[in-house]
Amino acid sequence: MSLKQVVRPRIRSYICVTAHPNGCDARVREQIAYVKAQKPLKGGPKRALIIGASTGYGLASRIALAYGARAATLGIFYEKPCENERPASAGWYNSAAFEAQARKDGIWAKSLNGDAFSNELKVAAIDLIKKEMGQIDLVIYSLASPRRTDPQTNITYRSVLKPIGTSFTSKNLDTDRNEVTQITIAPAADGDIEGTVKVMGGEDWELWMEALDSAGLIAPGCNSVAYSYIGPTVTWPVYKNGTIGRAKEDLERAAKSIDALLKIHRGRAFISVNKAVVTQASSAIPVVPLYIALLFKAMKAHGIHEGCIEQAWRLFSTQMYNDNFLDFDEDGRVRLDNWEMREDIQKEVFDVWPNVTTENLNTLTDYAGYQSEFLKLFGFGINGVNYDEEVEINIPL
Repeated sequence: MSLKQVVRPRIRSYICVTAHPNGCDARVREQIAYVKAQKPLKGGPKRALIIGASTGYGLASRIALAYGARAATLGIFYEKPCENERPASAGWYNSAAFEAQARKDGIWAKSLNGDAFSNELKVAAIDLIKKEMGQIDLVIYSLASPRRTDPQTNITYRSVLKPIGTSFTSKNLDTDRNEVTQITIAPAADGDIEGTVKVMGGEDWELWMEALDSAGLIAPGCNSVAYSYIGPTVTWPVYKNGTIGRAKEDLERAAKSIDALLKIHRGRAFISVNKAVVTQASSAIPVVPLYIALLFKAMKAHGIHEGCIEQAWRLFSTQMYNDNFLDFDEDGRVRLDNWEMREDIQKEVFDVWPNVTTENLNTLTDYAGYQSEFLKLFGFGINGVNYDEEVEINIPL
């Protein structure tokens, strides 16, 4: 059924509750154009499974693999379709746009929309892979979710962003009010750590890889990568040393377990620590938006700013393929955040950090760039899109 309306951004807290289908389509095509402008990936994968494929790094990875290596991709995500005259979610429109363009360009691409944590979706994915793809030679794990129901116990866990042991107080950017404020976050309560590890740790990644292995769907030389973030010390109390940090530790534990499994198939599993970018997940983390606004200003001044598509392409083109070797740090991780964490970049950020106020926010930081990237996540602020005209919002996948 056709359903047209004018779609405007409606922002609540750290999320935009509307998405623009034409804007999302244009944003996807921008990323495709970036990859098409690069040299093809030598030795790239032919059949990839992307778990968490509809936004951010997962979507960028899917685009980079499809158009850099003409890989067949199966995308897994949980997105909302158009319903009751409400636009679909941005991830829905992103995926619809990608699939339509891939089909047009003769690249195999299909998606499954549902709870990636469930046994039912894993079974559906395995059935589809068996029927239409064959063995998988790359698995990307890029899920970010506030909750997870354990498929074995049926208990639902929720993740939280809290420090451990003591409260944490820091300068913060209130993006609702465009104000620089102080924020205090109470320490994690009983069960918060366990819940966050259950949701954001490595258990589900392991279950996916074990299911693929049991079904005989891991190709010789298959690799798997999960995306993570560490960030600067100012965020560590609520991130690296907080509840989410415990989940990241569990993700690293899972990486070692999966690596042992894939070595049997002559492949590898590892974690890629990526740079800070504006995503729906990062927008929700206290302190991080202000840090990103400062970081963007410094990295753009040095000509080394990257978004998700540039990061995904750098991982595939300089680490995993093109006859390159994986460059691990002392903990066995690939560090795509190496430009962000350069000493000169971090010095510039934290020389300015104490001086940022509401009044000089737009002068000392690239808050305008942060806001622009945030709106683009939902298809707004894209050049060439007419936001005053009615557009079709009921777009099928």
